Amino acid sequence: MGPPVAGQRATELRRQIAHHDHRYHALDDPEISDADYDALLRELREIEARHPELVTADSPTQRVGSRVATQFQPIVHGVAMLSLDNAFSDDDVRAFDRRVRERIGSDEPVAYNAEPKLDGLAVSLRYRDGELLHAATRGDGVTGEEITANIRTIRSIPLRLHGQAPADVEVRGEIYMPVAGFTELNRRTAAVGEKTFANPRNAAAGSIRQLDPGITATRPLDAYFYAIGTWQGAALPEQHSALLDVLRQFGFRVCEEARLVTGVDECLAYYRDLGTRRPALPYQIDGVVYKVNDRTRYTLLGQAARAPRWAIAHKFPADEAMTVLREVEFQVGRTGVLTPVARLEPVAVGGVTVSNATLHNMDEIARKDMRVGDTVVVRRAGDVIPEVVRVELARRPGNARVVQLPEQCPVCGSAVLRAEGETAARCSGGFVCTAQRKESLLHFVGRRALDIDGLGDKLIDQLVDSGRVRRPSDLWTLMPAELAAMERLGDKSAAKLCAAIDKARDTTLARFIHALGIPDVGETTAAALARHFGTLGALMEADESRLLAVADVGPVIAAKVRGFFGDAQHREEIARLRDPAGAALRWDESAPPAAEAAGPLAGLTIVLTGALAGINRGEAGDRLTALGAKVASSVSKKTSYVVAGEAPGSKLDKAIALGVRVLDQAGLEELLAGRRP
Repeated sequence: MGPPVAGQRATELRRQIAHHDHRYHALDDPEISDADYDALLRELREIEARHPELVTADSPTQRVGSRVATQFQPIVHGVAMLSLDNAFSDDDVRAFDRRVRERIGSDEPVAYNAEPKLDGLAVSLRYRDGELLHAATRGDGVTGEEITANIRTIRSIPLRLHGQAPADVEVRGEIYMPVAGFTELNRRTAAVGEKTFANPRNAAAGSIRQLDPGITATRPLDAYFYAIGTWQGAALPEQHSALLDVLRQFGFRVCEEARLVTGVDECLAYYRDLGTRRPALPYQIDGVVYKVNDRTRYTLLGQAARAPRWAIAHKFPADEAMTVLREVEFQVGRTGVLTPVARLEPVAVGGVTVSNATLHNMDEIARKDMRVGDTVVVRRAGDVIPEVVRVELARRPGNARVVQLPEQCPVCGSAVLRAEGETAARCSGGFVCTAQRKESLLHFVGRRALDIDGLGDKLIDQLVDSGRVRRPSDLWTLMPAELAAMERLGDKSAAKLCAAIDKARDTTLARFIHALGIPDVGETTAAALARHFGTLGALMEADESRLLAVADVGPVIAAKVRGFFGDAQHREEIARLRDPAGAALRWDESAPPAAEAAGPLAGLTIVLTGALAGINRGEAGDRLTALGAKVASSVSKKTSYVVAGEAPGSKLDKAIALGVRVLDQAGLEELLAGRRP
């Protein structure tokens, strides 16, 4: 495809993708399947890869394409972003309505646009000739911080306006995190032992102010738009309700709860109705905003020093209450992380009786100086997850008890480990801990471990829930007849699965070590341990000093390996897995430890992060290792390159901080071809 034809096709693909982005993300009404959408995006990426000169700023491929920023640049708003005065009672709203009618000289009921007051991050987006020029936070109202690269990652926001847009327009709105997305983000964050977010607003603000837009792209952000600043080159709608319709036509999401109401009584009725439905809304709100609908009155109404006189925010009462912390218990997550949970004297908070609240982790307990017996203030964070806000120290009883991290897992009794410098404490039980059993089994049979084809999450759920499989060694006791009786599994599938389980007896030491699920021991470290020790027995008996002699093993990993093999339950299960009369897992231990690989990339240490195009990280790692490189799981000063795909994680941040060279997809292709970029 020559450049002229490629250019025409790229333009058409960009138009189609923008249309489908709007249908899916703004209207929630997709016209094509995810697979068809992915095919369009893949074709556009391929054209732009062959013809880089065709890449445009508004291309959907550029939503996550900016370099990591070192700081946020100041942006002066074309029109100041004012804050709103607050109303806390019906009388406050009636007084506001009276002042509006007095200033416009009318006794007739005033038409207002009422809409939810989203609890997110206010932003201003400037478009010139229909194309996104820049985006900024509110800041002090006059000057904000540029966040253009991060705004581009939110797919409901158009990079180019639809239809006939003004030559120059600033559109104002709120970036927020849906409650469901916030809950899932905290679940994933807690699972890897990182600090969770207090509420959706903090999560949204923290996500949009990331220096790396790749991190922002992984966060479940969305936006609603409700106002304008600069507006040049087109007639300005005279009614606010009409302006919202125009914003919809431009491709922006406008809150579906916005209503046109007449008079103060209808304002208050809207407030009460929304208040009753507030817990069921998919986003967090903290009140209602009333705006005079007739925009031609704004000049007459004017503004105070910091707030317009034609709008007001009617706030909901704070959802906080005081109660007593009766006990602290520890829940064990599917990855072994222990989360402290407050058992409270039941108290009504925001219309819901709360008796439990998350305490996040031991660092948070220490920071707030929480003790059993304390009087505490509880809030429903994000209107969903109860949390302890603070301790009322003046009410502390003399017998208040300091919260202690348990030394043993409350579920299985295995040792609880918390490495120095880490926030999370973890149960070391792995597959012997019922709280972790399903996740551990899925890891054990995964493609990069024992690679048992056909053992997916649904079947693992059935086997564990029925009590038939309690540990990995139980898999080799399964019979075709009992598997065939399970849901979605017939005779042929059962026989095939049994054959796959039997085939998995022949493996390698590296795969077996990786399958065990030792904390912080990934595929690369497992391979390094296998190469260094050569036999499982030598590894199991190694002390920490011998473990530290292994490349890429530091004190933290050495302690976790030693702790894992020092656990009697783990040693018993390994014996069952190696028992010739049982699972009989086997590999060749006759050869001495393998020498370091040679090849065109010998001596290089490479770290992979993010989603790679056309190849997954496991396959890329295998090919790089075959070429002589060492593929590591963490970044250090000894790292030669960090290969960053789409939505890279914290490894990219660390690489930049350490000055490690970062490669893109083109750099990876060079490495895979055996060339050093």
